[in-house]
Amino acid sequence: MSAPVFYGLLPLSASDLWSWAAWFCLLYVLIKASRLYLKRRQLIKAFGPFEGPKRHWLFGNAHEFHGDGKDMDVIAGYAEQYPYAFPLWLGNFFASLTICHPDYAKAILSRQDPKDNFGYYFITPWIGKGLLVLSGQKWFQHRRLLTPGFHYDVLKPYVKLMSDCVTVMLDKWERLTPKENPVELFHHVSLMTLDSIMKCAFSYQSNCQMDSENAYIKAVYDLSFLVDFRFIFLPYHNDLIFHLSPHGFRFRRALKIAHGHTDKVIKERKQSLKEDTELEKIQKKRHLDFLDILLCAKDENGQRLSDEDLRAEVDTFMFEGHDTTASGISWILYSLAKYPEHQEKCREEIREVLQGRKIVEWEDLGKLTYTTMCIKESMRLFPPVPGVARELKEPITFCDGRSLPKGTDVFISIYAINRCSSVWENPEVFDPLRFSPENTSHRHSHAFLPFSAGGRNCIGQNFAMNEMKVAIALILQKFELHTVPGKEPLTLPQLILRSVNGIYLNIKKIEGGL
Repeated sequence: MSAPVFYGLLPLSASDLWSWAAWFCLLYVLIKASRLYLKRRQLIKAFGPFEGPKRHWLFGNAHEFHGDGKDMDVIAGYAEQYPYAFPLWLGNFFASLTICHPDYAKAILSRQDPKDNFGYYFITPWIGKGLLVLSGQKWFQHRRLLTPGFHYDVLKPYVKLMSDCVTVMLDKWERLTPKENPVELFHHVSLMTLDSIMKCAFSYQSNCQMDSENAYIKAVYDLSFLVDFRFIFLPYHNDLIFHLSPHGFRFRRALKIAHGHTDKVIKERKQSLKEDTELEKIQKKRHLDFLDILLCAKDENGQRLSDEDLRAEVDTFMFEGHDTTASGISWILYSLAKYPEHQEKCREEIREVLQGRKIVEWEDLGKLTYTTMCIKESMRLFPPVPGVARELKEPITFCDGRSLPKGTDVFISIYAINRCSSVWENPEVFDPLRFSPENTSHRHSHAFLPFSAGGRNCIGQNFAMNEMKVAIALILQKFELHTVPGKEPLTLPQLILRSVNGIYLNIKKIEGGL
């Protein structure tokens, strides 16, 4: 019997199939290797004008970073050795130019380059394509629609909500037993800022500080942790490996809960808007929150945001207004504990402004002059966001004549700029007077970038500053803060600035305190 014919061809034998498969795999490897080789040559050429640290033949500079609390010091050390900027390599096929001087930062941030794909890829499944990751015309449209949501008339009622959330945390601290001291701050502060953001953005009473096992609260907490963990755990950079891992399963489960909750809140608020068609009617019932602003916003063509865009912006605000602010407050409290003379000056000012009140009011915020200087000085030494990344959509030439081609990744190290000795005198010293009016007037416009700068600066920076002032004022009015010998926090740069070993402080209720 003759062999069957398929479309005029004889079927291949098993050995032929394996041979073709082997050739195909070899061809794929050769093409991939060629592309990597060409990419490496392009990177070497692009970074030719820039001196940098010697790189390992296999690891590049990656082996110098161990997540042990010293990584930021490595960056700061290189910044002193290679002024303005230097390339750092992850292996031999990925590199970015690390910028460590205000002149270079200004050149980048004055443009509208998009965020780099690598740095923000892992968080996109959670927060979607909102302001944090959007670029181009759509970013511009969203920015314009969302700006009214951060007007001071909108932010004003939030101050009381923030005060209420801080008070819940302080009541918990008051009930701590001596055995529960020292306190790991970040956990407590993170729950407080999460509670605050949900009250302000959603008008949602979460009770998360007392019930951290709530499904939605736990999902947001898990997502924050897993995004950070994936970023630092190199095998999880591969989508398939992460998808098949237990952490990937946990991430998808948390994602489903978080998105389901956001969708439900948006749907319910949309329904209420149908009943109260006029914005004024809503305003009479309660203060206008962030979600109301989003739902009522229209572009020049009268179009509202889609459900997908709405969810992306709400989830983006949730992340940026929760974890970032928690980092800032935690490091500020540590700084004040480390420098008790500044802590006491802040306390004296706070007592004078609040006059025994347990709630911070809008008018109080502008009167906390010295406290604000201490907040800024802490953010200089411990920036909540240690750096921002961009992918150049056009070539750039810097002030010293050196250039980079289109498509190059750059990383602006806010941490390194904040400790640049050519910009800051004695940069390692905690000196709040750096931010007095007479000292800030002559400083470089891009020497201090806690909320970035330029057109893509943080839209929620006033919200964050207000919350930090409220938290510090109420905490210092009620508690003394002391460092714990042998438990100095070690910085860990992730999406935000964390500590490898936690941020532990001894807290002591002030006798006669409110």
